Amino acid sequence: MSLDRRKFLGRSVVTGAGVALAGAAGAPAAGAVEDRGAGDPGGRGHGRERYAFTVMGTTDLHGNVFNWDYTTAAEFDDAAHNDVGLAKISTLVTQVRREKGRRHTLLIDAGDTIQGTQLAYYYAKVDPITDPGGPVHPMARAMNAIGYDAAALGNHEFNYGIPVLRKFEESCDFPLLGANAVDARSLRPAFRPYVLKRLRSPRGREVTVAVLGLTNPGIAIWDKAHVQGKLAFPGLVEQAAKWVPKLRSMGADVVIVAAHSGMSGTSSYGDQLPYVENAAALVAEQVPGIDAILVGHAHVEVPERRVVNKESGREVVLSEPLKWGQRLTLFDVAVERHRGRWEVASVASRVLNSNAVAEDARITGLLRAEHRKVVAYVNRVIGRSKAEMTAAEAPVKDTPVLDFIAFVQAEVVRKALAGSAYASLPVLSQASCFSRTARVPEGDVTIRSMAALYPFDNTLEARVLTGAQVRAYLEFSARYYVRTAAGGPVDPSKVTNADGTPDYNYDVVSGVSYEIDIAKPAGQRIGKLMFDGKPLDDAARFVLAVNNYRASGGGNFPHVAAAEQVWSTSDEIRNLIIGWVQESGQIDPARFASVDWRLTRDGVPVF
Repeated sequence: MSLDRRKFLGRSVVTGAGVALAGAAGAPAAGAVEDRGAGDPGGRGHGRERYAFTVMGTTDLHGNVFNWDYTTAAEFDDAAHNDVGLAKISTLVTQVRREKGRRHTLLIDAGDTIQGTQLAYYYAKVDPITDPGGPVHPMARAMNAIGYDAAALGNHEFNYGIPVLRKFEESCDFPLLGANAVDARSLRPAFRPYVLKRLRSPRGREVTVAVLGLTNPGIAIWDKAHVQGKLAFPGLVEQAAKWVPKLRSMGADVVIVAAHSGMSGTSSYGDQLPYVENAAALVAEQVPGIDAILVGHAHVEVPERRVVNKESGREVVLSEPLKWGQRLTLFDVAVERHRGRWEVASVASRVLNSNAVAEDARITGLLRAEHRKVVAYVNRVIGRSKAEMTAAEAPVKDTPVLDFIAFVQAEVVRKALAGSAYASLPVLSQASCFSRTARVPEGDVTIRSMAALYPFDNTLEARVLTGAQVRAYLEFSARYYVRTAAGGPVDPSKVTNADGTPDYNYDVVSGVSYEIDIAKPAGQRIGKLMFDGKPLDDAARFVLAVNNYRASGGGNFPHVAAAEQVWSTSDEIRNLIIGWVQESGQIDPARFASVDWRLTRDGVPVF
């Protein structure tokens, strides 16, 4: 879908005091107390008036409203017995507001809201919110009902294109913030950079809390098809350094940042962009004037981390509340009145576990009809499978389930290139193990089983690589394995994810055969690389069927991002798989399953 530039630029936010200044009446508050000093009912035990309030935060909700797993048709559960969803978060928020006093709290989010579950997909693609008279996005309805004050933009907000994001934005009763999401031409903010919220102490004095939103620079790579030429995403540190002094000059007593950016200081896209992907700790360290940062993007639980700012010497408190509504961060902030203004006396953070409470019936009741529609949709039978296929061993063995994904992708690309100048080139196909619990059952196959197999909304591309580039691609992928000396047994659970490499950043490639020698150092592991029964010719040319995340630089795999693109589609790979099953009627592993790669140590197979 194309972007209406007139509407887009009309929504651009011009800087200045008119940007999202919310008065006390607009601040949904909750519990607060006033520290009066020991034995001093007047609150002057320290010679200063003191006021405490709480900022609550969520992140990476990824379309989770209910404590439900649409891929298993059951309540969500994992090894740690976490629960998920905004209905659980709502119960926690209500408890905090009851404890603190509603007028003395704020509720914010750090992004990745409208993608991730079949509920989110349904209202973006099946019954899209962008249709004339279409539905209101369930995430907007839930967050409005709970009473969010602001949410930062996450990178996955852009997965369905700018029109879907803008429609979601229109439905929200709170601003979507992204100081570093700017118009590509004017470089003016394309979304609100910040919001100012005014709380009031028990003595009637206003405390101005600024919430600055920062999103991820990687959007420029990961959603290039949607944003190129329309939006730009400068770095978090650079934009925070621009906006925090402005917020202070506008009277902000407290500055909170909602940053969709992890804390590690690393980037999955290497040096393809001049801006760091996981920059939250760098922002805290390098930009003075920030009191706390709600962190997102990394999907980890960090109740509290303190980073000393190099310029001011003050500690900045960071917290990341895991993902999917599994945790709620609480920043407890205390300010003191000194020489006619408020100063931050202390900040501390902690997280609450949503598995400790029941779902809020008000939220589940509000969206019960939408939930039932999606359950019916994902349980639709689309074909049959002649055998069960699981991904349990996919990280360490060549399994039919990944062969199936690669096979469908290759079939689609071959048909698309038929009759073109590239039709004579052999087609290879890339696949990753996105979920070790994914399972295609024997017998009836439903949409939800395909959704479990391919949970991300990636689209498919075709890129041309040489044999030498394919070899380098496989060598890079093989860094996923922990170097393991020859001899003795190997524990499959301990041989993968070297240096924190996630499963989704390990690729297998179908169409060639090879061995991965995990006794050797990374970069020297690929052996017996063959095509069509012969050693791979480094000069030969191949078409690689590859998902758009990888093709755009996700994971920083070599060569593919710069390779010639000969075809692409806006249809999700998940839908291509569903369409193939519907057309074929049957999944028969005999058509595609073969052992083309294996792990070895000094030439001896590991398994």
